[in-house]
Amino acid sequence: MSERGPATAASHESSPESPSAPGTTAPTPTLTAARRTGLLVTLVLGGLTALPPLSMDMYLPALPEVTTALDSPAATIQLTLTACLAGMALGQLVIGPMSDKWGRRRPLLIGMVVYVLATAICALAPTAELLIAFRLLQGLAGAAAIVIARAVVRDLYDGVEMARFFSTLMLISGSAPIIAPLIGGQVMRFSDWRGVFLVLTGVGVVLTLTVWRTLGETLPPERRQTGGVGAALRTMRGLLGDRVFAGYTLAGGFAFAVLFSYISASPFVVQEIYGASPQTFSLLFGLNSVGLIVVGQINGKLLVGRVSLDKALAVGLAVITAASVALLLMSTGVFGEVGLVPVSAGLFVLMSAMGLVLPNTNAQALMRTPYAAGSASALLGTSSFLVGAVASPLVGIAGEDTAVPMAVVQLACSLLSVGCFLGLCRPWQNSGPAQAVPVPASGQLPGAP
Repeated sequence: MSERGPATAASHESSPESPSAPGTTAPTPTLTAARRTGLLVTLVLGGLTALPPLSMDMYLPALPEVTTALDSPAATIQLTLTACLAGMALGQLVIGPMSDKWGRRRPLLIGMVVYVLATAICALAPTAELLIAFRLLQGLAGAAAIVIARAVVRDLYDGVEMARFFSTLMLISGSAPIIAPLIGGQVMRFSDWRGVFLVLTGVGVVLTLTVWRTLGETLPPERRQTGGVGAALRTMRGLLGDRVFAGYTLAGGFAFAVLFSYISASPFVVQEIYGASPQTFSLLFGLNSVGLIVVGQINGKLLVGRVSLDKALAVGLAVITAASVALLLMSTGVFGEVGLVPVSAGLFVLMSAMGLVLPNTNAQALMRTPYAAGSASALLGTSSFLVGAVASPLVGIAGEDTAVPMAVVQLACSLLSVGCFLGLCRPWQNSGPAQAVPVPASGQLPGAP
């Protein structure tokens, strides 16, 4: 299998800022125009980051039919979602270090091929147990898309340019939660639940072929990690031992938990408590997603380069926390009986502010890891999925008739995110360029002092 695609190959020219050896802590080599991504590759990376939400959300309209067709309890069929989510979380821990050792292109193509096969088998699954098993495999393989896409961005960009590119990716990947349920619903009009997996199989095939033809190798051999599983674990331990990297990772993870709690609770809050129709809920869900995308573009096009990433991140965290406080006060009746409009406004503000938080936490964390971007991307993704998966069930702990648990989880996670940002990242100390986590020639990352 070729290590380079025919359309785009990374160029790594040396520069005064280039480290002379893998053990230095200098920034990554100066990025030249030859290393920048074209529009097609930008779309490919956006498509890769959108694949996990497509795999999750396109399937949602089919859940009731799957329960009937496979003659299984709803709780059992819900495990098909849990299995896919768990696979995406755990798969990143495996595929990220693999991409640091063998390059980005080969693990990505292998992961995409396995994703296509697993998704096709899901479409043919005769039992719920087999569907759960291959949804787990689908998630494990699909993790390659999101973890390697982030690592490729780190290979190609640095500093504010990386933050801008993450905001651009949000324009594409942020659209997935809006259109995925709509696509799934339309597929169900002329097919059954198996048709959803056939469409996902087709999407996987198109992405795999496009990656093979357009995405070149972005990690040259001299920057790859050495060693086996033990070295990979030591690399991750060294990354987590770096206080600032851990701070941005945890801040982003807890902010993602706020997002997950919204996704889990909003159908019940908006429809069951405030009496909105499914159509109204879909409209509000779409508007909130648009708000996130728009603010993400404001961050990338207007703020990055003019305002420090830490300042933009601090504003985003402050807005999320304020919106969470407002939602808690409304849900506990402090303002008396409130209708759907004020609650929807609070959720819109909260969701929109994610456009300042998510791309900037990713950029700040990855800026410290030029030599282990795959492992760093894996830790970012896994922490987000795992924290989100833990937070999601908590929003329903008091039943479906109150929004208080949702607001409490959102406020708690917002405060934890702020605490990690202030206590570990200490942004007032970061006035200079980001310092890379040191990597010795052996490929092993030591803990940062």
